[in-house]
Amino acid sequence: MEIGRRLRELRESRNLSQGDIEVRSGLLRCYTSRVENGHTVPSVETIAKYANALGIPLYAFFPNEENAQPVEPSLPSKDPDWGSTPRERFQNHKIITALREMKENDRQLVLALVRRLTKGNRAKRYKPTSRAA
Repeated sequence: MEIGRRLRELRESRNLSQGDIEVRSGLLRCYTSRVENGHTVPSVETIAKYANALGIPLYAFFPNEENAQPVEPSLPSKDPDWGSTPRERFQNHKIITALREMKENDRQLVLALVRRLTKGNRAKRYKPTSRAA
């Protein structure tokens, strides 16, 4: 299997640039280019960084019959609910992926905690001001 071809395939399926991968993984864009073009073979640790940056488990980088699972769909690129920058969309995607993998009781606990944490802040941040005309 060609690692570079698989990396490019996964990256493009998520509408990510090599620069986006650089931000997410800490690996230089020029290094990613060299990997994708077959000039460099990355170590397992580097492949793990790429998998983390793409939001997939390491085993999904190497598909076979035993671990054949559909790769997560690509991140919405223009939906403002997902964030205004690639980094925000990636973080939101990671949160949703983690929530999907949780048991229902744990998910309800996390959601209750988030509601409680944001309840006080919402009133302060979005308090309408009255303007005299």
